[in-house]
Amino acid sequence: MEVAGCSAGIFLMEEWRKGLKSMRVDSLDKLRKALPSLQQEMVSPYNFKDFYTFSFKYCLTEPRQKTLDLETACQMLSLVLGSRPHVASFLRFLQEQSEYKAMNLDQWSAFLRFCDEIKPDLRNYDESQAWPLLLDNYVEWAKKGMVTKS
Repeated sequence: MEVAGCSAGIFLMEEWRKGLKSMRVDSLDKLRKALPSLQQEMVSPYNFKDFYTFSFKYCLTEPRQKTLDLETACQMLSLVLGSRPHVASFLRFLQEQSEYKAMNLDQWSAFLRFCDEIKPDLRNYDESQAWPLLLDNYVEWAKKGMVTKS
């Protein structure tokens, strides 16, 4: 179901109807029956990436807002990414550091790619690749923590 142009907590009736129509849903019973396939559709990598981007944009509350405050970003990352590798430690990093106050869409998108591509022990992280500085700083922080635990 595609829902475009909505704000946090707000779905316009026109958008809702357009989404239901695209799913060929015209009753609560059909919606109930469609939900399992919709959930299944969301876990495919292609669709999940769209949902992940949507979840960032959904939390933007002002017309020209480009970033999410870290509290909101952390809550959404936890909600949307759950127990994927790096999520828990990245959230700890965001809470402990003091340099960043907000997260932009580039950082948000790169973190999903980071979770998908970088091994939990970070051994395949290549700092010469074009990762946002936020992720470079996270890796540096995480590696220090790994050394301390050893």
